[in-house]
Amino acid sequence: MLIKLGSDLFRVMDLQHFTPGNKRGFVQARLRNIRTSTLADQKFRSEDDVERATLDEREMQYLYNDGSLYYFMDTSTFEQIHLSTEVLSDSVNYLVQDAVIKVEFHDEEPLGIELPQTVDLAVRDTTPGIKGATASAQLKPAKLETGLVIQVPPFVNVGDKVRVNTETGEYQSRA
Repeated sequence: MLIKLGSDLFRVMDLQHFTPGNKRGFVQARLRNIRTSTLADQKFRSEDDVERATLDEREMQYLYNDGSLYYFMDTSTFEQIHLSTEVLSDSVNYLVQDAVIKVEFHDEEPLGIELPQTVDLAVRDTTPGIKGATASAQLKPAKLETGLVIQVPPFVNVGDKVRVNTETGEYQSRA
């Protein structure tokens, strides 16, 4: 969620509600400033008004990355924008070339991306599976095409496509 405090935009990273004894409850929030990328803790009481920032979403195609910049193209106007690694954070592990995703804008300024629930990624490197190993609790590490390392079952081999949950970073199934 994005909120507006004063003239700055903040992304809510963590949220906890406290009710200390016979005192009034409050919400403790950890916020990241969108423009400066700094973290801050903020206490909100029930009397405080917080304005939720409205975001426009545009469908864009991921083109390529050039060092720390990731380039996207609007699918309707063919305009190109770039976002830095700091803005995208962990989302870069799920970006595949030519993928169509939603980019979030606030007043014509790109703020981040919204990933789909799952993405299909190819396995680039993993140890070979042991034939006859059927224990269900066995997992092995696998490096995917984006550089992300996840735990997969022993039957997954190099070249297979796997479906990965973008929220948890866990293996879902073979694709």
